[in-house]
Amino acid sequence: MTIRTMELLTAIAMFLFSLSLMWNIWSGGLNIGWVEGRGPGAGVWPFWLSLGMALTSLWTLWRWYKGTTPESRNEEAYIDPDSIVLVVTSFVALTVMIFLVNIVGTYIAVALFLGFYMRALGRHSWKMTVTMCFGAIVFIYFLFEWQLTKYLPKGWPIFEEWFLWIDNYRWEYLM
Repeated sequence: MTIRTMELLTAIAMFLFSLSLMWNIWSGGLNIGWVEGRGPGAGVWPFWLSLGMALTSLWTLWRWYKGTTPESRNEEAYIDPDSIVLVVTSFVALTVMIFLVNIVGTYIAVALFLGFYMRALGRHSWKMTVTMCFGAIVFIYFLFEWQLTKYLPKGWPIFEEWFLWIDNYRWEYLM
């Protein structure tokens, strides 16, 4: 597949996706206008942003048809074999991370993904990898649990117990 073909397919896919979003917002009964006394309706931003996406997709299709961009004239391969391995590996790693969220929770799943990515693909040292994984857990915990007070999935009860211990410590001694 060439870069030119991929640009065409992406523009068509984004246009259809935008239309489907607009249709779902419209048919779902979300107000896309101004609600008197309240402000913008619930569908204002999603609908109008989808319309903007649809219009830019049409603009991309027009430029592709006219051949005005380097991409619309490029007949080289879209992706080389070396890059496809990286894309597939990343996709599989992200998919595994998503499935792990139900088992080990968000924090550990993200740390495992980051560790795999840094060590296997980035070839970083173990010291750097472990430091970043632990730092990611601490950062995400402090950001979501403390600052935003949004509790992320903790996984199976054994993993939830670890974070409950931290929460108890936080509430007893730090607050």
